[in-house]
Formats: sequence, structure tokens, C-alpha cells
Amino acid sequence: MGLNTKCFYEFGPFRLEPGEHLLLRSDHPVSLAPKPFDLLVFLVQNQGRLVSKDQIMQAVWRDSFVEEANLTVWISVLRRTLGDREGGLQYIETVPKRGYRFTAQVREGTTPELVTAQGDTAIAAPLQELHFGADRDSNTGVAAAVLPEAKLEPVREISPASRSAAAQAAAAERWQTRSAIPAAAVVVCLLALFGYFTFFAKRATTHNAPPLRTLAVLPFQNLQPNAREDFLGYSLADAVIMKMGYISSLSVRPSTAIEKYRNQPIDAAKVAAELNVDTLLTANFIREGDNLRITYQLIDAKSDRIVGKGTVDLKYDKLLRVQDSVAQEIISVLELNLTPSEAERIKPDRPIDPLAYEYYLRGVDLYGRHDFPMAIQMLQKSTEIDSNYALTWAYLGASYNSAAAFQFGGVEQYHKARAAYEKALALQPDQLEAHMFLANLLIDTGKVEQAVPLLRDALKTNPNHAAVHWELGYAYRFAGMLQESVAECEKARQIDPLVKRSNGSVLNTYLYLGEYDKFLASLPDVNDSAFVVFYRGLGEYYKKNWDLAARDFDHADALDPTLYAQTGKAFSFAIAQRNSEGLEILRNLEGKIQQRGVGDPEATYKIAQAYAALGDKDSALRVLRYSIENGFFSYPYFTSDPLLDSLRNEAEFQQLMTMAQKRHDAFRTAFF
Repeated sequence: MGLNTKCFYEFGPFRLEPGEHLLLRSDHPVSLAPKPFDLLVFLVQNQGRLVSKDQIMQAVWRDSFVEEANLTVWISVLRRTLGDREGGLQYIETVPKRGYRFTAQVREGTTPELVTAQGDTAIAAPLQELHFGADRDSNTGVAAAVLPEAKLEPVREISPASRSAAAQAAAAERWQTRSAIPAAAVVVCLLALFGYFTFFAKRATTHNAPPLRTLAVLPFQNLQPNAREDFLGYSLADAVIMKMGYISSLSVRPSTAIEKYRNQPIDAAKVAAELNVDTLLTANFIREGDNLRITYQLIDAKSDRIVGKGTVDLKYDKLLRVQDSVAQEIISVLELNLTPSEAERIKPDRPIDPLAYEYYLRGVDLYGRHDFPMAIQMLQKSTEIDSNYALTWAYLGASYNSAAAFQFGGVEQYHKARAAYEKALALQPDQLEAHMFLANLLIDTGKVEQAVPLLRDALKTNPNHAAVHWELGYAYRFAGMLQESVAECEKARQIDPLVKRSNGSVLNTYLYLGEYDKFLASLPDVNDSAFVVFYRGLGEYYKKNWDLAARDFDHADALDPTLYAQTGKAFSFAIAQRNSEGLEILRNLEGKIQQRGVGDPEATYKIAQAYAALGDKDSALRVLRYSIENGFFSYPYFTSDPLLDSLRNEAEFQQLMTMAQKRHDAFRTAFF
């Protein structure tokens, strides 16, 4: 055991300790992510010097590709963290077109630390602050610190897990006393032994149940942005996500969760926190003629370290290789244990005509942008060139289904969607996406009893697939199995806390159970989704917060006047007692549903509620019958829904409740 020294830096009210990854302001810890911390260290160590952007990139991001925009973001983060100096001056000066300069006066000092004979740090708590010599020479960047006789703090028993916290506490309360090194050695040895046995004891009890790893595959970044090839960024990421979806020891965020990061500068720590994952995969690509280069890296979010990286060089007509190469790197780096069936499912896909695959990727990109008509065109073209790729049929079905449900595309599109799903499953019977997509179609078209076996089979393929659990919860609430629905949705959120945001549905079951506050709390905190904003308004409507409800209903309609949003607008007219205007909207919606045979029965139920709110009982009962007959038979919800109270004394209402109860009871008997 010996004595080493560590450097630290002081400027203004701040103390920077690189070895401890610690920034203090007036002895209070300041939170700072790993990359901006490293950037601050580099700037401070070069105090007074102009450092170029290239020098910063090389020093701080030498192991990864980072856009220049990211550097601007981190500089902004540092400026906000540090604030202004006395006199309103900034700590970091921007030299236009050149780089940056850290302008505050910096003092450098050292603190001793005890180390074992093997070189491991024994006690991380800093010692008594040392005497400073001359301030840092701004020309040479060398500090003339003078090391006096070392003064040791008294040794406190610190568990290995709490060393970081202890280091921060010690920086705030420095005790001045001389302590014997042998005593420290005894404590350190005991702690080391305790930590050793604790680690292996924990490992012995948990090795059979490793924690579920979480991964987000972000859209690939085009190094030469142009409209012609930008589609590859999202669609190639989606291909990797689909490939990894069969591995039960890994929870992969769905494509809907990562879509918003298209062509955005990536702050790895921030994105990982937003997506609640422990690992990120980022990538970029560049195409030159027929040559394509893809460079990717796996980032451990906790340590902000690159734990794996690679480059895929291929001809443009070999795009299918990308997902397989990247998937194998993920499996290797994360040391994922695959079952034999999982290993079989993630084998390279059968070859597909290169042009057909390009059309497929373009279709996936358009589907992600909610441009369903154009997605259908691209995917149809793909099937015409090569009809044997299962995922093309799955996405074609999803595009037809979405166009039918959200854009009044017509009952014919539902038929085409089902045919496409069945074609996908004929080609690949265990295709997870086709199972989920077909199940969703069956639920929306009144065949929830056929959807449940599909979803339960999908969970046999991957019991940790959040989206499948969520879809099963969706099916259960249609049938009125409300507690079971909540259990499945909460299971989905346990696997993927963001499933409520990334999935196209919301946790309606809390609304149906009358738990309005819990329902509102479960909604994503977004204001740019007409679907979510409508449901926020509906929750407020149930709570009789009329002003808030009207505001949200009007906002949803302004965002995107879909079936849900227009129904919300009718509710808003009911609040304003402009009944004739509200009824006109509902009759128009009902006419479209009857004419084209579209609109899922749960959405139709909302129209019945709005009719009741506007005082048109006959229309409310007519649409309620349509909803029940077409597959929304959530009987326990019907019996307690206050929005139907004006209908309860009607004879037809009792007949409808009997119809719903009969099917609800049959469903419960069949599946529970």
C-alpha cells in the first residue's frame, strides 16, 4: 500500500476532480453527464488557450462519430451549468469559426490517496486541501503546485457501493487530523473482503435470472443528407429492431419510439434516459455510387462508454446483410444467451430481389411517417417484384389497416390487410409482427375471440415482448376483462416503460374502471398527438373539468381532424351548448362509417357517448348497438359509464346490455 496523488482544478466557486468525476460548486455536487464533464475537463486543462473544434473532437470523442452540432449542444449545456462569472462574463468564450477558450483563472492542486500494492485505489475520499503554489500559467498550461506534508482524514467505514457518495460528502466536510495508515489498511482490507464475498454471494443467487437488457436502435444518420437516400436511416434501424424482437432476454424499443430521432444530433445520455434503456445503438451511413458504408457503435448508457463498434462495407444491392451483421454484433457484445429456437429465428433471412428490398425499405419509412397511401404503393411494388418476403406482406397489411382505421379508407382495405397478414404468416408462421398486426385487425373488426389465441402464441415466441402484452391488454378491454387488461398493460410497461408513448393505444382501461386521475397520469406527456390530446380531453370531461376538456378537444381537432379528434370536437360543442353543430359532426362521421364500413367499434362507442352528451338518445342507442354488434362488448364498463346515464331508462338500452353481457360472459368462459 502506498500514496498516490490526484489532480483537481478550482475556478470561481467550482472545484473539478476528474478522477472522481466530480464537479462541486461551493462544496455542493453539480450533476453533469459524462460527455460534457469530459469536455469541461479538456477546456479547463487548456485554460486560456484557443482550442479548435477538431482538437475537441479528437480529445473527447475520438472513439465515436459525432456531428459538430453535438459539440454546440454540449457547450450550451456547460454554459447553463456554470452560469455567468462575476461581471456577467462567461466561462467559455466562442471564437467564431475557430473554436473555444476557457477564460476563467484556474488553479491546479493535488490530493494524496492510498492505493493497494496492486495499484487499486483503497480510499477514494480526498485528503485535506493542499497549499497552492502559483496559479496556472496560461501560456504553458503547467501548474506550480507545492505539496506540503500530507494530512490524512480519519478513516470512515465506507461500503464499495457508496464510495461515490462518500467522495462527495468528504469534499463538503474535510476533517483535519492525522490518522495512522495501518488503521486505514485494516479497514480497506476488511471492506475489500466484504465486497468480494458480497459480490459472489449476489452472483450465486442471481445467475439463473439475469436482468432484462434494454436496447434502443436509433435511426441511422445520413452523412450526406439527401432526399434520395434518407429513407435508409429509419428503415434500416427498423430492420435491426425486427431482427432483435425474437430474443426474450432483450427488450428492444419499437420503431415508433425512435422515429422522432430522425436526422437529430444525438446526446447519448439524454436519449438513453428518454427511452429508459441501458444500451444505445447509433449508426451512420454514406453512399457513393453502388458502394455503401455503415458505421455503428454500441454505447453503454450508464458509463457512456463505447462497448462495441463495427463497419459494414457492401454493395448497395446487398442491403439485407446490414441487419444480420449488426444483430450479431449486439448479441456478441451484450453476451446474450439465445435459446435454440431464438437462434433459429434470427438466422439470416432468405434472399430477396435487391430492388424489391429497396421498395420494402421505402415502404417502411413511409409507414413510419404515417403516409399510408404512399407506403401501400411502395410495398405493393415490392411484392410484384418478389412476393416471398414475409415482412413486406406484414407491413403492407399494416398500411392497409391504418389507412382503413384512421383515414376512412373503406372496408375493402380491411379485407386487403387481412389477406396480406395471412400471406405473411403463410411464408413465416412465427412472424411476430404479422401476429400482432393481424390480431389488431381482428380486434378492430369485431373478432376479438380470434385475436387472443394469436397473441398468446406470440408470447410463447417471446414472453418479454412489450407490444404483444399491450395488444393483449387491448383485446381484453374490448371484451370487458378490465382487471386482466390492466395486468397485461402494466406488464408491458414493466418491460418497456415507454410502451404507452410508442404504442398507438393508451391505457383506456383505467378510464373504464373510473380511475380518472390514474388514467390521466398514464398518458404520454405530449401535445403533438391528436390521439393522445383527445384522450386527455376525455379524461378531463369525465372529471367535469369542462374548460380543460374543451381546450384539449379543440387542440386535437386542430392537430389532425381524424375520427377521434372530430368526436372530441363534438364533445366540445356539447360543453359550449352548441348542440346543432356537434350533431352535424357526428352525423357526418356516422355516415362515413356506415358508407365505408370503417372505424373500430371502440371509436364508434365514443360517437354514441357524444350523441348522448348532445341529447340525441335515438342516435346514441343506434350507434351503441353498432359498436356492440361489431365487437366492443365491454359490459362492466357499460354498466358504470356515467356518459350513458341518460340512456339507462330506455328499453332498448336494457336489450343492448343483455347482448353485451352474453358475449362478455362467453369470452370469460372461453379464455379464463
